[in-house]
Amino acid sequence: MGFSLSKSMDANLTKQQEFMLHNSRLQLERQILMQNQMRERQMAMQIAWSREFLKYYGSFFAVATLGLTAGAVKRKKPGMLLPIIPLGFVLAYQMDSAYGTMIFRMREEAESIMASEQNRLDLPHGAPTFDSIEKARRAKSSLISFLEK
Repeated sequence: MGFSLSKSMDANLTKQQEFMLHNSRLQLERQILMQNQMRERQMAMQIAWSREFLKYYGSFFAVATLGLTAGAVKRKKPGMLLPIIPLGFVLAYQMDSAYGTMIFRMREEAESIMASEQNRLDLPHGAPTFDSIEKARRAKSSLISFLEK
């Protein structure tokens, strides 16, 4: 009788462990998917911001170029056209950021850094551990309880 009960409990324990493993795997997959969706949304907002900024900056660039050209022709001073050069570089950068291939080049460069320059990515004091987080939490909670007294 005791042997069959023990066998049944072992089977139950094994099923429970499998269920917990499956559940934790599902939770991790959901967490990864959620983080990726948040990253995608943040990147979409950043691209949208670049496109919106480009509209305003493009308008400013057009007005400034027309004004500088008119001033250079009217005063017969071609030096007045010089500010168009740096303004043009900024416009080109914004266009590349908003509609060009900048993001793909940045991704390639990031992958290259991750592959060949891994030591540049190390965090100071290494990656956080459970013990370091718990130590910081205890220090903060004891500080809060000290301040409340």
